Amino acid sequence: MTRSRRNEVAGRFITLEGGEGTGKSTQAARLAERLRACGVEAVLTREPGGTQGAEIIRRAVLSGRVKPLGTFAEALLMNAARDDHLSQVIRPALDAGKWVVCDRFADSTRAYQGVLGGIDDGLVRALEDAVVGGDWPDLTLFLDLDPEIGLARARAVTEDDGQGGVDRFEQAELEEHRRLRAAFLDIALSAPNRCHVIDAQGAPEEVEEAIWTVVEDKLPIPSDCKVGADP
Repeated sequence: MTRSRRNEVAGRFITLEGGEGTGKSTQAARLAERLRACGVEAVLTREPGGTQGAEIIRRAVLSGRVKPLGTFAEALLMNAARDDHLSQVIRPALDAGKWVVCDRFADSTRAYQGVLGGIDDGLVRALEDAVVGGDWPDLTLFLDLDPEIGLARARAVTEDDGQGGVDRFEQAELEEHRRLRAAFLDIALSAPNRCHVIDAQGAPEEVEEAIWTVVEDKLPIPSDCKVGADP
């Protein structure tokens, strides 16, 4: 599917990005639910993951089992998962006129494996060209938060879930998470038409409203769902 073909279908592709504990999963779910309430058929998914094979890769990477193989191996696995996700979930949904809301996408590979992991930018982009092609999101929302606050939130959620410890990326030092935040902000600045930064420090309801304001401004949601529309 090329970018020109994407412009011919009603489906829209929205991704949420950001560091650990910024609330991406919560806000992705809230956004999908709000779109459905407007009569939009929305698919909620995530990366790495979204398909049976990609979820296996997710568990392998987040558990740290892949870490000894190096960051390049992580990047290859992330893109293998993404390729399956695009072909099995994202592209078919968009072709059918559905909207896709995805918790993380290729920008996370740029930030984590590229900037933080030290993989050459040209190599990261070559993988993007091979896997993503022209199927970049119509809108990417970067949830921005002080890494110290985000890590505290992420670890609290992990403890509450009883999953047996923080994941591979939550274990990184605070300074690495600061570099990660800077990487995401740089990505957003490099693609201002696609990317919008959302302050994620407020209450979930406040962040949700900030996201919805951007979505209704940038994408063709039903007019009766716009903030301030007549009931």
